[in-house]
Amino acid sequence: MKINVKDFQVLEGEKVNLEKWPTCVEPVYESKKTYHKLLEEQVEELSALQRLHYASNRYAVLLIFQAMDAAGKDGAIRHVMSGVNPQGCQVFSFKEPSTEELEHDFLWRTTRRLPERGRIGIFNRSYYEEVLIVRVHPEILRGQGLPDGLLEEQAIWQERYRSIVDLEAHLHRNGTRIIKFFLHLSKEEQRKRFLHRIDEPEKNWKFSMADLEERKFWKQYMQAYEACLSATSTAITPWYVVPADDKKNARLIISQIILDTFKALKMSYHETDEKRRQELLSIRDQLMKEDQGSY
Repeated sequence: MKINVKDFQVLEGEKVNLEKWPTCVEPVYESKKTYHKLLEEQVEELSALQRLHYASNRYAVLLIFQAMDAAGKDGAIRHVMSGVNPQGCQVFSFKEPSTEELEHDFLWRTTRRLPERGRIGIFNRSYYEEVLIVRVHPEILRGQGLPDGLLEEQAIWQERYRSIVDLEAHLHRNGTRIIKFFLHLSKEEQRKRFLHRIDEPEKNWKFSMADLEERKFWKQYMQAYEACLSATSTAITPWYVVPADDKKNARLIISQIILDTFKALKMSYHETDEKRRQELLSIRDQLMKEDQGSY
């Protein structure tokens, strides 16, 4: 089954209703063996494209992962990016802001971690937390030290959406390609994964009471995500809503979206001109003349 990435893309101006977006779709693999074969092929292709990306040094690529707890962000990053050279890839996970970070605008801590040209940056959660968790928990917003005049709740979210869209447009104009994934997990599947984390001793560390408390705000989070996806998915930096109840399927979809983005860059290795060719031939002659028995 071929993956059509457009099936998962939020169109610019589209009003998102997550109840109408599936959390599970027909698998693109027929068996566990087929899954591993498909993922291996995608990882190998991505590895080759990443080497070309690093060598051409023309673009930067930023992958953003957002999701509810237990949706599989860590596993997706680990499996899909398993063939990428660590020298050309950086992963950052953004949790509760530090005191220093709260002294700056809400985009500051993430813009410091943007990838350079030729590299892939991965944000496991991102500046979008400032219009998601902060919106669900307005007490966090009130504790950020902002002037009282900026705390009008309806206005601030629209202003933050505009800041995000403007930032992403600026980055696109300067050669950064942004791929945004929302891993769409059902509440029932989250319940099963939480139980699994409790029942499996080696996974106990993944679960805390805070996870259970946040689950109580499921409806509010879905509303925050709907507003966010609707306001910040654009033609140049779209959101992809990836059905996440099936982890294997989600990884294959994510991998295909990344591959398609890289291929669209139409990258190529630098051509060697005649002057450079003669220089390399001269160096080759010198190397061939070296005494192979000496250090």
